[in-house]
Amino acid sequence: MTKYTDEFLIEGANYNRLLSDYLKHGSLTIGFDFDGTVHDFHKTGQTYHQVIELLRDLKSIGCKLVCWTAYENLDYVNNYLYEHKIPCDAINEGGIPLPWESKKPFFSALLDDRAGLKEMFETLTKLVETIKQIKSSAKRREFIKIN
Repeated sequence: MTKYTDEFLIEGANYNRLLSDYLKHGSLTIGFDFDGTVHDFHKTGQTYHQVIELLRDLKSIGCKLVCWTAYENLDYVNNYLYEHKIPCDAINEGGIPLPWESKKPFFSALLDDRAGLKEMFETLTKLVETIKQIKSSAKRREFIKIN
């Protein structure tokens, strides 16, 4: 097995960076693809319910969600997201604001069927679980302090 030394090829590095960024900023911007990630463009019968549930969980912890798509009919995309209760703050715009002009969509993480969806799904699922535990512990401590 290859031993990686590049920073973000090391096991757990992406998770640690996302957790650190979330704790620093109280939020992350998550990009997600439309077709093949939350929408069954090829009519294969896929529901993508696990990715959609993860997006809902990410929204519940305060993440900004941006759908990035090459789909031509953005009204269709917007209506589909709304009808399927898929949280989305913007479509093809509104990533992390940069102090300079850039054409690159900038986000903390990307959920995309063509870009390591399984690995990022697992990383973000673990992140949501950790953040929920941290928030739950903080609420318990606050409750004990008050009472």
